[in-house]
Amino acid sequence: MRLFVALEIPEEIRRALAAFIERVRNVARGSRWVRAEGLHVTLKFIGEMPSEKVPNLERELAHVHLSAAVDVRIRGGGFFPTQRHPRVFWIGVEASPNLAELAAAVDAKTQKLGVAPENRAYSPHVTLARFKSDDGLPQLRDAIRGLESLEFGEMRATEFHLIRSELQPGGSRYTRLASFSFGGSES
Repeated sequence: MRLFVALEIPEEIRRALAAFIERVRNVARGSRWVRAEGLHVTLKFIGEMPSEKVPNLERELAHVHLSAAVDVRIRGGGFFPTQRHPRVFWIGVEASPNLAELAAAVDAKTQKLGVAPENRAYSPHVTLARFKSDDGLPQLRDAIRGLESLEFGEMRATEFHLIRSELQPGGSRYTRLASFSFGGSES
């Protein structure tokens, strides 16, 4: 089973991101755009895990707690690894410092089950597209100039999710396997 742990994005932010994707999707023909229902903020990519280990993973993740909710603002964007030779187009995530603490706690819990630790600093983002080629890339860069001023919304998270990813020809299909409240409050 291919798994990851993520924060889900509220519907109003998802709609705003979907509208943005519709405005720019035809510009970059060499890209594969994420479907709106698949937009999320990854905390930890686990990768392949045997289904018999999933109950143990769920038990470990249930012990992740923070003292406050995570406040998130979705805005701006860029390219990984570089704008000149991108593989991914992303929208930025500005968050309270405890988002990085949450990602580190999830990473520590998954390591107990043999999942490799993260070797890079946590860089929260929402992936919008992956590039298959540079076809249309200059036009996409032109279309998104001034992206830093784009605002997609704010959210407060008090739970995270274990999600199964199934690779399919039309894009990945995600299924929520479990949800975990990590503490904090909604207000």
